Formats: sequence, C-alpha cells, structure tokens
Amino acid sequence: MKRWLRSDLAPFAWTMLVVFLGSLTAGLKAADSPHRTPLVRAVDLDVDEAQEITLADGAKVRVKLLKLTETRDALRDAVRQARVKVELNGQSLVLTSATYHLPVTFAGVQIDCPITKGHVANSSEGNAWGLVKDARLRLWPARSSWIEPGTFVYPLKQRWFASHTQMANEPSFVDGGEAPGNKKIYYHYGLDSGGAEGMVEVIAATAGRVISAGKEILPGYDDSPVKPRYDVIYLLDDRGWYYRYSHLQTIDPALRPGAQVALGQKVGVLGKEGGSGGWSHLHFDITSRQPSGRWGIQEGYAFLWETYQRQYAPKIIAVARPHHLVFAGDKVALDGSKSWSASGKIARYNWTFTDGTTASGPMVERTYAQSGEYSEILKVTDARGQVDYDFAAVLVIDKTAPDRLPPTIHPAFAPTTNIRAGDPVTFKVRSFRTTFGNETWDFGDGSERVTVKSDGNVDEHAKDGYAVTQHRFAKPGHYLVRVERTNEHGQKAIAHLHVPVERSGANPAKY
Repeated sequence: MKRWLRSDLAPFAWTMLVVFLGSLTAGLKAADSPHRTPLVRAVDLDVDEAQEITLADGAKVRVKLLKLTETRDALRDAVRQARVKVELNGQSLVLTSATYHLPVTFAGVQIDCPITKGHVANSSEGNAWGLVKDARLRLWPARSSWIEPGTFVYPLKQRWFASHTQMANEPSFVDGGEAPGNKKIYYHYGLDSGGAEGMVEVIAATAGRVISAGKEILPGYDDSPVKPRYDVIYLLDDRGWYYRYSHLQTIDPALRPGAQVALGQKVGVLGKEGGSGGWSHLHFDITSRQPSGRWGIQEGYAFLWETYQRQYAPKIIAVARPHHLVFAGDKVALDGSKSWSASGKIARYNWTFTDGTTASGPMVERTYAQSGEYSEILKVTDARGQVDYDFAAVLVIDKTAPDRLPPTIHPAFAPTTNIRAGDPVTFKVRSFRTTFGNETWDFGDGSERVTVKSDGNVDEHAKDGYAVTQHRFAKPGHYLVRVERTNEHGQKAIAHLHVPVERSGANPAKY
C-alpha cells in the first residue's frame, strides 16, 4: 500500500481498513447468529439430580435421573450398552442410550438418552459430547417432530442402510480398528453411512453458510468447532448448529467459505479421504452448545430417521444393528426389535445364520466356535406382507490367540434405488487386516460366483483400493448378496447386501 498512499495518510488508511474488515467479520457472524429455536431440549444430570424443563410448546416437565447402568464387554472393557432409569413427572421408565435407539413417548413427553459418562471417560476422542455429568437426556413435546419439517433432509442420495454403518457410541469396527489390545476406546461419534466410493452424491442436510471448505476457513471462526481438513465441509445453520461432512472424494466447487447453501444442495461425492480408516462412507455430525456450556455433539440419528421417512415413505425398515464383538464361545444377543413398519406392527422376525441354521423372534442368542466376521440375516415381515432385510455384524475373537485378529470386509453397491431387472449394478468391496486370498461374490440369483481381489487396505487412500465388479439381475425380487474373504489362518470375513430389484417398466419405488 505504500506505493499508492501518501505517508501522512497511510496510518489513517490502515486504520480504516482494519475497521472495515472487523465490521465485515462482525457482520458475517451477526448474520449467522441463531434465530431458529430447535424443537429439542437437552439436560445433563447426575444420578439423583432433577430439573424442571420447559419444552418447545411451553409445557413444563420435571425430569430426574434415577439410575445409570453401563454394561461392558470382556474384551476391551468397552461400554456396549448404557441404560438409564428416568422419572418424568413422577412416572419412571428405562431408556437405552443411542446405538440405533429412537426417542420414545412416555408421560406426555418424547425422550431419549444420547450419551452417558462411560462413553467419554476412556475415549480416544476425548469428550466430544461436552458432557460433564452422568447422562444427557433430550426431550420434545409428545406429538412434536424431532426436527422441524422443511428444514432438514437426508444427506445421502441412497437407500437407508444400503451398506455398513457406524452410528453414535459404536466402537470402531468396519476398518478392523476394534482390537482388544487398544487401551483407549474409539467410541464413534456422529453418523457414518457406508456407500460405493465415488458413486453417491452428498447433499446439504440444512440450509446454511459454508464456514470451511477443505483447508479454507471463513475468518472469525477460529474459536468455533470447525477443524478444516482437505476432505471436509462445515456448514452453519440458523439454529447455530455446525454440520460436518467428512471423507468426501470431491467437494463441490460452489461451496466456498462464506457461500450460502440451499437445503439439499450438492456438497460433494462420498469417498474414503482423510481419517476414514480406508472404508468409503460419509461421516456426518452436528455440533451445538450443550447444557454444560461447551460445544458438543448433537446426536443426529433420530433426525436422519425422521427425515428419511418424510422424503421416501418406506413401508418397512429392518434394524439388526449395532455390531457385536465377542470371544469365541461367549453368548451374543442379536436384536431385531428396533425394526419398524408403517402399518404399525412387525408380524414376523426370521433369522438365517451363517452356518445355515434359522431362528425366529425379535431377539435371539448365539455362540460362535470359530473366530471371524459373521453377517447374520434378519428378515422382518409386517401385517401387510411387506418385507425388509438387515444384517447383524458379529466380530468373533479367539480367546487363546487374541492378537490373531480376523479380517473384516466392507461391501457397497450403486445405484441403491430404482434398480430394474436387467440394469447394471456396480459392486465394490474392500477387505481389512489381510492381503491373502480373494473376495468371492454370490449374487443370490443362481448365477456363477465372481472372484475379485481388493488391496487389503495396505494404503487406505489408494484410488483402486476397492475391487469392482458389475452384475445384472434378470428378474425382479429381493436379492441377498454375499461376499467373503478368508485369510491365511482360515479366518473368514462375511458380509451381505440387500439389493431390491423392480420389474422393468415399474414405477420408481420409494425406500
């Protein structure tokens, strides 16, 4: 500036420039100030503590935390189930925290428990939740939506549970990262949805402003939850909530810091960049101010579930998750009771196990004699005859050789909706913890098996890390596609995909 400013005017000009930039930054942040009050109310409580909460409709409710029970596994001392006993206006109930559990209606209130203290006490991620008491509870009016209609959409253009997921509080497992010897537990926070690398469009769940895109960040947000990275987008909405989209293969060029993004606008394409562990997925999380005053995770599973139903009107959804980690010979309880039907009732729960045996009922117990990764099939049928499938992933460790960890495997396919008989479908697969052997696909339609070979995650960001094949289904139907790989010790990793195929010329189905 000295080239064009007179020396006696330079100090004044610099002062005015600083004032202008400061006012510009202040103006940007003022524009981002929250002006939409969320429907949800959160409270953090210690056991035997009570508070009165004013709900979004003005009603008041007295909530007390009576008891916290955290069940840990024998392998890692990791919390596998957390349950809280809560009193609402003098009536008590028990809630299971997160792990694919939705809010429940009780005593004229909707309530859930997204996090308990055991998940932050020995977490490799620290206290990402901003929790300083025993548990967090969230409340809504009895007939309220969980998130305001018209302000939130499902952030992926694919079918629900189309591939592996890793939702809040699930210890890491897809990329083989769940090892008994790890001293710190990676309790996952946020929502991971697996998909076919480079083939799934990621869209903005909310309207908002781009705070960071890749490594660029909007000035004035250094004290926010935003942590720029080359594969990450952060958006800020009118609730004052920050949304992170991670592991993107590509970021849409329109998303520059400071840009306004419309609801449903393209953010990028799903990938396995950054700290993905090598499996292709979208990591989506929400951060907001918590009752502790700290920034912390705003659990979003219920929001995704609700908005997916609004958009796609599924008739039935099978839920066999979360995954399980056990020693060979120990019992594991498989739970399909979180499954849902629009007709209001699941009529039948049918399980088909990897060894060919079957069982019925929402909950079953199993033991496994051999180490490996198993994928157990849940079929649910509602009162109208509608069916859906999901798969329970069970990772089994040999107690006599706990360091000889079995391989794990991640399959995905695209497209995941509106597949018609004869259409080409792309299948991708990657194995972890082994470079021995090959993956073998069985497409479930009587066709010959197909053998491929992924890289075994030697380089997690390798562009050709996933092995790719295509298949066409000649007839409509529900196909259970199986893929497996065996390592040099005979330990097998097995996974399934549910591929619904419509008849040619059929109207597009909703999922």
